[in-house]
Amino acid sequence: MGDDAALVVGLGNPGPKYENTRHNIGFMVADVLAGRVGGKFSAHKRSNADIVQARLDGRQVIIAKPRTYMNLSGGPVASLAKFFSVDPANVIVVHDELDLDFGTIRLKLGGGENGHNGLRSTSSALGTKDYLRVRMGIGRPPGRQDPADFVLKPFSATERKELDVWCEEGADAVELLLKLGLEGAQNRIH
Repeated sequence: MGDDAALVVGLGNPGPKYENTRHNIGFMVADVLAGRVGGKFSAHKRSNADIVQARLDGRQVIIAKPRTYMNLSGGPVASLAKFFSVDPANVIVVHDELDLDFGTIRLKLGGGENGHNGLRSTSSALGTKDYLRVRMGIGRPPGRQDPADFVLKPFSATERKELDVWCEEGADAVELLLKLGLEGAQNRIH
């Protein structure tokens, strides 16, 4: 792959049980991106992920969904980055974010994982925290609900009404990162 190849990873949990849960917003955005390029996910056996290879905004891009559970996402991410020779600086991870209100999207490079097991696993496997992140805000759980339970629950009826548009906006954020870089994309989104 070329030097500017990018790896876009949507984080989530495999299987129908988790399909429509808050923790799977990364998978949902990856599905939107795959749809935009007319791609269908297929198994990449050497990485334990499903991928679509495409061109987005003139760049070679691998869109991926790890086939592991969230807390083991790093293995497939690192395997794909190595297989396709993608530098961590060109890895974009799309994930749910408790510390942002529902529907908010924020972009950043590196930083902490805020207790997110998928990010922790990815940072550990890549050997760095310096990869791009598309943070999809899901808000905090109501009352005293455990955050671990909250992220595995489906979106509320009110949230579901906005979900399709929000996933499109998440895909737009990924495309802006690819086209404009972090600062340019942040100026458009934040």
